[in-house]
Amino acid sequence: MNHPINSQPVIDIQNVSHSFKGHRALQGISFQVQPQSLHGFVGPNGAGKTTTLKIICTLLRPQGGKVEVFGHDVRSSVKEIRKRIGFMPDHFSTYRQMTVFEYLDFFGAAYGLGLEQRNQVINDVLTLTDMDGRKDSLISGLSRGMQQRVSLARVLVNDPDLLLLDEPASGLDPRARIELMEILQELKRMGKTIFISSHILSELAELCDSVTIIDRGLVKYSGTMDGLLTHEQEHPIYKVMLESEVAGLSDSLLAEPGIMKVEPTEKLHEFRITFDASLTNTGILLSKIIELNGTIHSFQRDKKHLNQAFLDLTEQGVR
Repeated sequence: MNHPINSQPVIDIQNVSHSFKGHRALQGISFQVQPQSLHGFVGPNGAGKTTTLKIICTLLRPQGGKVEVFGHDVRSSVKEIRKRIGFMPDHFSTYRQMTVFEYLDFFGAAYGLGLEQRNQVINDVLTLTDMDGRKDSLISGLSRGMQQRVSLARVLVNDPDLLLLDEPASGLDPRARIELMEILQELKRMGKTIFISSHILSELAELCDSVTIIDRGLVKYSGTMDGLLTHEQEHPIYKVMLESEVAGLSDSLLAEPGIMKVEPTEKLHEFRITFDASLTNTGILLSKIIELNGTIHSFQRDKKHLNQAFLDLTEQGVR
């Protein structure tokens, strides 16, 4: 049964630092993860993602700053936090000679579930992860995608409110990756909060509603996905599609104060318009098009792809 969810952040990280043998893995990072969100945690290798995950999971004590999970401090409330989280590492651990049922039953017992309750829970998580037919299969004989599903089913045995997933789609073929993402979306609809550490940016753009980008131990961005896709643009860019050609459109718009560029796209009667928001706004822009007898079919903000935003925010070079 899910715990009640209130308005406080599920994860609250404030000015957290951590070092290993003189190397500063985290340099005062701060961000929050809101309830029932699907939050991406993105960064190059060596950025500090795994260190952060271990701190949130109470496997590592932060050397500086404050970390709270469900309002509990990770230093002093380890048991309370572990009851409500589930951690899925980036690779399947041992127990490969167990069957799927034996593996899940082992962890159910470790969480203190009785025999009857374990059987019910195992059936439920196998149904959710579409693994009913593999109940008696040896884990060692399963594909990478199937093993990832078993690992996710194991995370769900104690019905956690927060799922912490480290590169969950790593090594999966395209179909297995899509199916895993569909399962995660269903878990979010069920009220879970999901925190995904990943470098597969294109999938996070479609899957997550919020994201934190970390690089060299520093948070470069944390907020909504829409905010990430637009905040780095120095000047707003909008796409406008017209019903038909408008004679002299580009020259007329460029004569207006603040209109910087008017570029046709690959689509018929569509233009990409860049302007200085301090000198003009979308209302004036649309009014000018209508004044030129243009009929507007669509008008929308031109959003950069997550990959480009990621490259803009992170530094080049080997970590």
